[in-house]
Amino acid sequence: MMSLEFLVATGIGFVTATGIYLILRGRTWPVVLGLSLLGYAVNVFIFAMGRLWQDAAPILSAGGRVADPLPQALVLTAIVIGFATTGFVIEMALRSRHETGTDHVDGQESGKTPETRDSA
Repeated sequence: MMSLEFLVATGIGFVTATGIYLILRGRTWPVVLGLSLLGYAVNVFIFAMGRLWQDAAPILSAGGRVADPLPQALVLTAIVIGFATTGFVIEMALRSRHETGTDHVDGQESGKTPETRDSA
């Protein structure tokens, strides 16, 4: 029987592995997608480490258990920063494509030198 913890850990591991695979690709768009996936995996990891509390008050009360708001605040902040960073990286990728004429992360097509690319 699978536990929920195993399912969440497997999901986070799969998204992380997919993100790393995409980051190691040679083109800019998969790199951007890989960075986004890694950001999502980290957000889910932080949120899962905060534990899911049932029947716990979201704010301090006279007594009883209280849910920890810190992981939720960290993930919310990370989502906003992730959107801004993704927009910036997309803009850099578009600018690199415009400047170099290719979308390879190193600025060169495989097997072509800058001299042969300019003459074509």
